[in-house]
Amino acid sequence: MRVPVDWLGEHVTLPDGVSGLDVAAALVQVGLEEEGLHTGDVTGPLVVGRVLTREPEEQKNGKTINWCTVDVGDANGTGEPQGIVCGAHNFDAGDLVVVILPGGVLPGGFEISARKTYGHVSAGMICSVAELGIGEDHDGILVLTDRPDASSLQPGQDAISLLGLDRETVEINVTPDRGYCFAVRGVAREYAHSTGAPFVDPALALVERAPAAGSGGYPVELRDDAPVRGRPGCDRYVARVVRGIDVSAPTPDWMATRLTEAGMRPISLPVDVTNYVMLDLGQPLHAFDVATLDGPVVVRRARDGERLTTLDDVERALSPQDLLVTEGGERVLAIAGVMGGQDSEIGPSTTDVLLEAAHFDAVSVARTARRHRLPSEASRRFERGVDPQLAAAAAQMAVELLVEHGGGTADPGVTDVGEPLRPEPVRMAADLPGRVVGVPYDGPTVERRLREIGCEVSTEDETYVVVPPTWRPDLTTGEDLVEEVARLEGYEAIPSVVPTAPGGRGLTHGQSVRRLLATVLAAQGLSEVWNPPFVGDAQHEALGLDPAAERERTLVVANPLSDELPLMRTRVLTTLVESLRRNLARGAKDVALFETGLVVQREGEQQPAPTAEVGVHPDAETLAAIRAAVPAQPRHLALVLGGDRDRAGWWGAGRRADLADVVELVTQLGEALALRLTLEADDVMPYHPGRCARVTTADGVLVGHLGELHPKVVAALGLPERTVAAEIDVDVLVAASGVPVQARTLSGYPAARTDVALVVAEDVAASGVELALRSGAGDELESVALFDVYRGDQLDAGRKSLAYRLTFRATDRTLTTDEVSTLRDRAVAAAGRATGAVQR
Repeated sequence: MRVPVDWLGEHVTLPDGVSGLDVAAALVQVGLEEEGLHTGDVTGPLVVGRVLTREPEEQKNGKTINWCTVDVGDANGTGEPQGIVCGAHNFDAGDLVVVILPGGVLPGGFEISARKTYGHVSAGMICSVAELGIGEDHDGILVLTDRPDASSLQPGQDAISLLGLDRETVEINVTPDRGYCFAVRGVAREYAHSTGAPFVDPALALVERAPAAGSGGYPVELRDDAPVRGRPGCDRYVARVVRGIDVSAPTPDWMATRLTEAGMRPISLPVDVTNYVMLDLGQPLHAFDVATLDGPVVVRRARDGERLTTLDDVERALSPQDLLVTEGGERVLAIAGVMGGQDSEIGPSTTDVLLEAAHFDAVSVARTARRHRLPSEASRRFERGVDPQLAAAAAQMAVELLVEHGGGTADPGVTDVGEPLRPEPVRMAADLPGRVVGVPYDGPTVERRLREIGCEVSTEDETYVVVPPTWRPDLTTGEDLVEEVARLEGYEAIPSVVPTAPGGRGLTHGQSVRRLLATVLAAQGLSEVWNPPFVGDAQHEALGLDPAAERERTLVVANPLSDELPLMRTRVLTTLVESLRRNLARGAKDVALFETGLVVQREGEQQPAPTAEVGVHPDAETLAAIRAAVPAQPRHLALVLGGDRDRAGWWGAGRRADLADVVELVTQLGEALALRLTLEADDVMPYHPGRCARVTTADGVLVGHLGELHPKVVAALGLPERTVAAEIDVDVLVAASGVPVQARTLSGYPAARTDVALVVAEDVAASGVELALRSGAGDELESVALFDVYRGDQLDAGRKSLAYRLTFRATDRTLTTDEVSTLRDRAVAAAGRATGAVQR
């Protein structure tokens, strides 16, 4: 929300000389977040000039430019007329214009200098409103001759203050519970809370001036046969009619300036008036062309099959949950609280306008806006809660502005139907603020602060009974009221006390494992990244996966951030390769990345999850049903290496990352957890069929896969050749590493080493042979290492020779040669039984 400081000053008394920075600091003290400070972004010299001569000159390209001399007084230091080339034609000699001289800077950092163009030296620029950043008109310059104060303007006069370009605008972030601050009225109230400055609610005087509702108003009916949470979609509808409006009448300069400063583009007088009232008071309005209406206004829910073309020129299929504004209950005029339809919009021929100031249910509007992906300024306010007592005041303000600036006449009849719900009283123990915040607030302080925000406060037996104001629908519990007391008393008054950590607690085993794995990979030069867990069929196809099979395992997001990414990921590698592509596209050549995150692995049909009322803790049965509907979401870790693993330099050539690197990294992860991970050849996408391995624990539980990415995957994603990757299930590692590691006593006796070469079938994994050797050798086996693999003429076809070095060591003696031979033979025999290995 952008709040011009001078506009704020109309509702709350500001100190003389107050700056935007002062206003922002005061708002921060009461919990509003500052987003930025904005000014006109124009630095001088920007002055008033009078055009002395304008000589059109046709150019060879067919364009006509104007060679002008402009009187800028003494602003140029000489008093001589300034020669300026201008391409606009909506002015003439004698007109007052705005001139920026050399050395000035326009919005966007556009610095002005004297330069030769079209055969002349142009020393400055005659400015348009678009160039000054105060409007959208690019075609013509800003002419000051028609201003009411034109007779008092002098050449050389400073134009920055004249045009309000020195005014400041404070931008704040409005949190969902502070919807009333989506208006200058609400922000002014908060500034008053922070500084104690006098605040005058503009709605009070407007309500006093508004005529009472009675007969003669435009007919309106409220019909809602499907209320949300038992609340009607519209509980108040105020309608006013203004006739004889000149819709072509210009929007007043002061209003257009304020709208622009607040971040909205001036469009036409009726639209600008409704936007201005919304920004000032917080009540969204809508204007209908009375000539397009032939029956009463009926607010109802949509019917199956109904459609509406909204003001953004999109035809929308309506849902039965959508609340609509209709004509006679049949023709749809607008989606209530979200956006109007094209059929009833204000056009150039409009003379009579029906103003709608209604109160629509927050939940109903929010669901509709999200269902149609149609956020609007109106829905943004309604879904956060609009003051239901504000409708009559907002309608009166809009009527007065249209009558004053559009030449219209207001109908005497006023329509005001519906009865808004009164805020429910909140009961709060007198000592609750002190117990929650830790500051001993006394009773008078609590009552004073609650009344200051508009609450009605009474006491009953050490309990406060508080009725919140109508503009604060967020105040529903005692804790909400405690927060109000704390923020108005000042967060800085709350002592910072660090709690003492209870003994015997710390990181869980799972947290320790995840931290250790990340530390190991970071120490090996990999960079950790995080990606949103959303993917689509295109990502699955690029990895060579079956999109239909992946959809069977995951969930479809009901309201995705992107239509191209509607699914939850089933593996982290799907999103990690996108990070690799992004880094490569930005010039990185050698990239090593890893990511840890949750994946979805659904089995069977997705079960529906029940919903519970907001603010009410679900019962045990509902919680169990919700948990049962949530699919398995294991935590995975993926890593990818692209380009060189060893960098080139003066020491020599680099070395491209290969399969051995990813094997080493995954093995190191297992060693860090004191786990022996086993690798066996496998063939799964997205890996190369001959360079892929499955990773399992000593118990045979699948941990994940690693390997070189398939050439088709590398080509589809535009990755470096021979890119390698891995993905492992962290939850499996957490479970496998949960058993405490038993330390082994180091032996002081010498080791005995012996080599053995075993011939096995080509499809036998070396890891399986190693596991068999370990199981047969016994406790004296210290290590097994594969040091040679042979395939050749000395072996039969389909056979290979694996050479292992076995190291034996006893803890209590030196092993003899016979003992070592016996242990070796036991190991070979076990390998033969398990894998069919035969000693060479």
